[in-house]
Amino acid sequence: MAFRANQQLREDIWDYRTAPSPRADENVVNFARPAARDYGTSALGLVQQAAELFETIENKARETEARAQSMCKTAAEKLRLAESQRDASERARRDVVNEFNRKLEEVSRTLQQAQKRIVAAEDHALAAEFRAQSAEAQVNKANRDLAAVEEAIKRLL
Repeated sequence: MAFRANQQLREDIWDYRTAPSPRADENVVNFARPAARDYGTSALGLVQQAAELFETIENKARETEARAQSMCKTAAEKLRLAESQRDASERARRDVVNEFNRKLEEVSRTLQQAQKRIVAAEDHALAAEFRAQSAEAQVNKANRDLAAVEEAIKRLL
């Protein structure tokens, strides 16, 4: 009975070593030595394992390439979006600068007109001041003449 249990244990261990694990590592090839009578089967098994390994490598390469292409497409789309946002912000900046320049020119024209009106008002005020001084001089002369006439009348009377 003990021999049978040991034999069963050996077979279970052999099955465990040759069976693929649930998380089979694709980069490991099983090089367990087969029994002397199974060289053809073992060679065929190794060829099959190598084929499976190559297929796994090819699948991973395809998946990696697909991910890389997807990432490139995503990056290209993000780049196009960023470029369109940059262009829109550049247009908006130009519009703001143009509007600012237009308003600045308008303010400049208004300031020049105000300066011209101030100069004209100053000239007008200066002319009025000269007229007022002239009128004051005439009033003073008229007052002197009137005083002289009064003096003459007082002397005569």
